[in-house]
Amino acid sequence: MKIAFRVSAWLLAAAVAFATLGPPKFRPHSHLGQDGEHALAFILVGLAFGLAYRSHRLLTAGIAVILIGALELAQFLAPGRHARLEDFIVDAAAACIGFGLAAAIDWLIRQLRPQAA
Repeated sequence: MKIAFRVSAWLLAAAVAFATLGPPKFRPHSHLGQDGEHALAFILVGLAFGLAYRSHRLLTAGIAVILIGALELAQFLAPGRHARLEDFIVDAAAACIGFGLAAAIDWLIRQLRPQAA
């Protein structure tokens, strides 16, 4: 199960990286607006990595924020893209919310699990 979570998390991260750095015409658009799309994508990334790397969640969250910053800066090199501080803040905060949700899910599962006698 752990491997499935990890593969899913990395595939999701690759999809987000492609949407961020790839040609703008391949970027998905929704009615959420740019900030809403960013928030949803990075909440899912944080949740996926938070579930995939449970025992190292805080370290993984820190690395995720650093890599989100690197991804935003990489947009300076991508034609038709632009890096914005607002995008970094939304993306990093959303990823941290996703990590928090993963921690809450783990806590809830531990609370609902029958205690061994």
